[in-house]
Amino acid sequence: MKEEQRSLLLTSSARFPPPQGVRLSYGTAGFRADAGLLQSTLYRMGILAALRSLKTNSSVIGLMITASHNKDSDNGVKIADPSGGMLSQDWEPFADSLANAPSPQQLLHLIKEFVEKENIPFEGVRAEILLGRDTRPSGESLLEAAKQGISSILGAVAIDVGIVTTPQLHWMVRARNKGVKASELDYFEQLSSSFRCLMNLIPSGSTFNEVDNKLVVDGANGVGGEKLEVLKKMLDGLAIEVRNSGKDGGVLNEGVGADYVQKEKVVPHGFGSQDLGIRGASLDGDADRLVYFSVPSESSSKIDLVDGDKILSLFAVFIKEQLSILNKEGHKNINSDYQPRLGVVQTAYANGASTDYLRKLGLEVVFTSTGVKYLHEKATEYDIGIYFEANGHGTIVFSESFLCWLESRNNELSSVSKGSEQQKAALRLLAVSKLINQAVGDALSGLLFVEAILRHVGWSIHRWTELYQDLPSRQLKVKVVDRTAVVTANAETVAVSPPGIQEAINAETAKYPQGRSFIRPSGTEDVVRVYAEASTQEAADSLANSVAKLVVEFLGFSSS
Repeated sequence: MKEEQRSLLLTSSARFPPPQGVRLSYGTAGFRADAGLLQSTLYRMGILAALRSLKTNSSVIGLMITASHNKDSDNGVKIADPSGGMLSQDWEPFADSLANAPSPQQLLHLIKEFVEKENIPFEGVRAEILLGRDTRPSGESLLEAAKQGISSILGAVAIDVGIVTTPQLHWMVRARNKGVKASELDYFEQLSSSFRCLMNLIPSGSTFNEVDNKLVVDGANGVGGEKLEVLKKMLDGLAIEVRNSGKDGGVLNEGVGADYVQKEKVVPHGFGSQDLGIRGASLDGDADRLVYFSVPSESSSKIDLVDGDKILSLFAVFIKEQLSILNKEGHKNINSDYQPRLGVVQTAYANGASTDYLRKLGLEVVFTSTGVKYLHEKATEYDIGIYFEANGHGTIVFSESFLCWLESRNNELSSVSKGSEQQKAALRLLAVSKLINQAVGDALSGLLFVEAILRHVGWSIHRWTELYQDLPSRQLKVKVVDRTAVVTANAETVAVSPPGIQEAINAETAKYPQGRSFIRPSGTEDVVRVYAEASTQEAADSLANSVAKLVVEFLGFSSS
């Protein structure tokens, strides 16, 4: 490392001392904390993003400043890799060490050591980082700190794309590295044109009711509501009313947003008995989660929730149908031997009823550990991989080989049977691959896909809700002395440590019809999470409480 680089790092890092007595860790969602604690972390993640760009042959890297569904006073940062996906897990320990280095000298030592270990080219190479932030007031000063970190690496350039949703930033990074147009307007145009294509391919007999035409969206008082106001002006055939867009003085994520609606199962602020029967949707604070809901009764704030499991089921039904049309015995001149693999990826938190429903459709369903990075990675093993968490975060991933095959299949069909059902199915799948954000879960693109499918199949939200009945479930958090004492296997469905706890959970679960329960250590706080489901709500609550008692018995309760 040249003297100029050493001195630049030492001088600039001295301006961003880390907070005393705080240890931060890079989880699935990056770093998150009270915004007042994050100046030095943002500065250091600016450095990491620049190094990541250098390591990946000067690829564009993304740095997003957001705390998603956390309260307004929090903030955070996550890094987007060249694919538009999350930061490679191999780099997470380095992110932790960097964020927690106590002094400029130790920071410099860590960087030198890591650069040597990873063979990162330092001299005369350009690094490029796209910076985005959500609407939090703390975003601007944290952006400044990240820029300072980036410019402390010689040859690194920061490009501020302004206030964007998290999925927009991931999409831009992916597009830039593919060498295609990647501005915010390009994002809106790709979504609106592929949505239009799906709408134009709706079968003529579809019975979508005009009463069902309007969609009312809760924007969580965040960036998603703001961007949806822009996007809706580019859409035909879809009436959207945005509430909680953040313009009317509401507070980000306070009594609003997908996280609140999914967990509390009540209407968000700004909705009430006047909305009886409407089709409602909720985005979360940075618009990477989506849930739907309807208001079944004037006398209660309770909702009928359509969560990520049911969104996944809707997507899977549609894609399976298009594949089966495409693979029908068709024209003798067309080779249809290729059988694409469609896979559905869930976590142990997926409601058991959804897994049963998908398997009965003949779909391949596999489980991974909790966390988007595990789901996304697994989904890439298929030609078409669909994943969702119940919280509304998910997407569809198409393999490059499948998309190449689909393009050539569409061209063949176009020349021998233009306008046939098979060709329409190929065009629909191509449109879906452009509409859906393949980099990461995206509430805006997901919402447009849901709306296109509902019109295609002629379903109301009530018909969609009735796909299957969720098993009642309960989630609890138990404060323990040491969460790391819990070790799990089989995609977190089995606890292998402490010894004996799984057998005790099994014995408890066996007492309840359709009972299922598991425990796992939280990735973000010092608690063990308990999940239970059973045939009635009372039974699910009772099972969750019994398993929580077992956790305390085996691990000890922490009062801190």
